[in-house]
Amino acid sequence: MVAAEAAARRPDRQRDAFGAGGTGDTSGFGRLVAPLPVLADSERPFGDADADAVHDTLERVFPQFGDAVERTVFDRGELTLHVRREDLLALSRTLRDDPGLRFELFSSLSGVDYPDDLTGRRLHSVVHLTSMTHRRRLRVEVAVGDDDPTMPSLTSVWPTADWHEREAYDLFGIVYTGHPGLTRIMMPDDWIGHPQRKDYPLGGIPVEYKGATVPPPDERRSYS
Repeated sequence: MVAAEAAARRPDRQRDAFGAGGTGDTSGFGRLVAPLPVLADSERPFGDADADAVHDTLERVFPQFGDAVERTVFDRGELTLHVRREDLLALSRTLRDDPGLRFELFSSLSGVDYPDDLTGRRLHSVVHLTSMTHRRRLRVEVAVGDDDPTMPSLTSVWPTADWHEREAYDLFGIVYTGHPGLTRIMMPDDWIGHPQRKDYPLGGIPVEYKGATVPPPDERRSYS
């Protein structure tokens, strides 16, 4: 027990990933210990044949790989390419079309908000790709700041990105330039703000159809 507590207090670890530190935490994650992010490439080789093959192929067929990809991370059996938004479309076409890559399937897109992102770009758009030809998966991640939350739409490469990007736009405020119809998909058209950003209020929002309010987290009942 003592050794476990000492490991949790390591400087590269973060306790209570949601910032909870009292009786107000009802998430069940109060004892979670998470590693702090590091802006560095994973060591090569990754030790995974598919991840190494994807990286080596892309490095060979995409000449601007070194400038386009800010860092490459292999963690828990998954390969993630952190890509500059200016190079996203060109790299995506290569991932889709090159015979050694053939990521034909756009599985999903997720928005994420990291207010304390070390790069200063808090809004992340994370694309999950699948190669049906080679039976491989890949994650492509692009980060932008909330002062300029724009990045190219992938609908011209994978049409299925359409509604995924609309949802990330609606809930996180990421603006996908070139999208054929970037409108809200979850919230009313006149809704103010983006509800899945971390600085969006979690309670006290009027529920108009009943006239009720949701209390802030620190006023909710604690089960710990």
